[in-house]
Amino acid sequence: MATPKELFLNLLRPDAPSQRLLVQYEALEMVLSDPVGRYLAGDSPNQAVRKNRWGITMVRPDDAPGSMPLINEQTKVCPDVTRWRDFVHAPDIASHCTQGWEQCALEARAKAGDDRLVSAFMGTGIFEQCHFLMGFEDTLTNLYEHPGPMHELIDYITEYRLTYAKMLIDGLGPDLLFTHDDWGTKEALFMKPDMWREFFKEPYRRFYGYIRSRGVIAVHHGDSCLAPIVEDMAEIGIQVWQGVLPENDIPALQKRLGGRMVLMGGIGAAVDRPDAGEQEIRRYVRGVLESCAPGGHFIPCITYGLAGTVYPHVDPVIDAEIRAYNGELHLPVGQPAPAVRRRTARRAPEASPAQQPQPQQPPRAQEGGDTLQQLSTALRRGQKNRVLQLCRQALDEGTQARDVLAKGLVEGMSRLGEDFSANRVFVPEMLMAARCMNAATELLRPLLAQGVQTAAGRVCLGTVRGDLHDIGKNLVKIMMEGCGLEVIDLGVDVAPETFVQTAKEKACDIIACSSLLTTSMSEMQAVVELADRAGIHGRVKIMVGGAPVTQEFCDRIGADVYTDDAAQAARAAVELLRA
Repeated sequence: MATPKELFLNLLRPDAPSQRLLVQYEALEMVLSDPVGRYLAGDSPNQAVRKNRWGITMVRPDDAPGSMPLINEQTKVCPDVTRWRDFVHAPDIASHCTQGWEQCALEARAKAGDDRLVSAFMGTGIFEQCHFLMGFEDTLTNLYEHPGPMHELIDYITEYRLTYAKMLIDGLGPDLLFTHDDWGTKEALFMKPDMWREFFKEPYRRFYGYIRSRGVIAVHHGDSCLAPIVEDMAEIGIQVWQGVLPENDIPALQKRLGGRMVLMGGIGAAVDRPDAGEQEIRRYVRGVLESCAPGGHFIPCITYGLAGTVYPHVDPVIDAEIRAYNGELHLPVGQPAPAVRRRTARRAPEASPAQQPQPQQPPRAQEGGDTLQQLSTALRRGQKNRVLQLCRQALDEGTQARDVLAKGLVEGMSRLGEDFSANRVFVPEMLMAARCMNAATELLRPLLAQGVQTAAGRVCLGTVRGDLHDIGKNLVKIMMEGCGLEVIDLGVDVAPETFVQTAKEKACDIIACSSLLTTSMSEMQAVVELADRAGIHGRVKIMVGGAPVTQEFCDRIGADVYTDDAAQAARAAVELLRA
């Protein structure tokens, strides 16, 4: 009988015959305590607040599974990308990580034996390192506004990671190198595919090309919607994509790839809950296996970046169902089973990987019509100076400030939201439009304050307690403000009591809760229950959203609205207030 190691190696062959499915990470012996990893963790890796070797402030709440960067104007390592050399200094791993390699390699080989692959590990990829240093919003808008310095910074980070990879390979002699970088949400890339190709494809071609040149297997973790660039990933040397979410439509990817890359994942966070029972977990996993296993070159596993579920009772059931499937006789490919309910990921228009990327420009729209139409167009293009000029022109022409806001700015943001939901524009374009919106509303504010109520309603918004992720929350804020709503941003790690107390004190119409971690989803239920006890639920509507959240979860906890993305959340909020 073939060993897990042999099964894994067999999957790397495009013409690999079908054999039993691997059970999650059973073929990999992950090395998480090499000398570089220990050095980068710092002297006090478990402190609630600490600075890492890059100078990034990391925060870890007591009930969170890991640390997250805390990025604000005070803690931001790189406040100005045009002067990044003054601020960004990569850790000197070559000088500080010379000892301990031989012992680490011996222990890893002993644990792996003949059955598993020694797997070196590298977290925080090139894109993630950028937004850890300067913030997510600045990273994406700088790709448009300062492409030259961004290319330079990306090259600097790439050189550091090449040094890191060389040290791991020289020191451990691993069979496999497992690296992380998330390039999108579960419905879309963070940026246009061509923008990813312009800034990140060639650095990663160098990185994975080096790994492959050393005879080491290249595994990339990204639990995102990466379907629009999957051929590029195979082209630059990625052999295994770990973390493949079901929203990517795995059977379709298997047909497109034809065995050029192994897909490892398929089991999302939907069943990693404290209340998930054995039969529910088994049904979910069986649906994944029946849908994806026939296409080949597939390893079923939880889509997280390392082995193990958040709730310990879930993982053994996943393993047991994969083994049960392996023990059965399976006929040739049939119709995929409908057991796994998926939301279809937003797909970008396909472009040939062979196409040369063009210089990036903000999305173009036809400018014409009256001043307000031109204002809407300029805002969608992210042209701040043009937006301010057209605001002044409209006012000079006698247009009321409220009409400039509603018929020019809000109309432009609404159309941009529709394009975002349809995957015609991406996060950078939204962020640039939001900056235009903020500048324009500051210009109009004195006029709007003259007896005109501008906000259609008031929302208190935050990421729930135990979760420090703010990207989704910030996008929702942008779109809600663009629709004329007043948003009170409570930030991250927000207690249920804070949501409810703010809603009472500020006379909010809506409480909006965001979460990216399954471990923090129960906090949303606590918000609903507390609002019920306070007697405000009904007058105050409760919205929930985030990667692990579903309509079923929303219904179960008694929240009022769930939406898939930021633009839908803003539209739903407006509809709630009209009801």
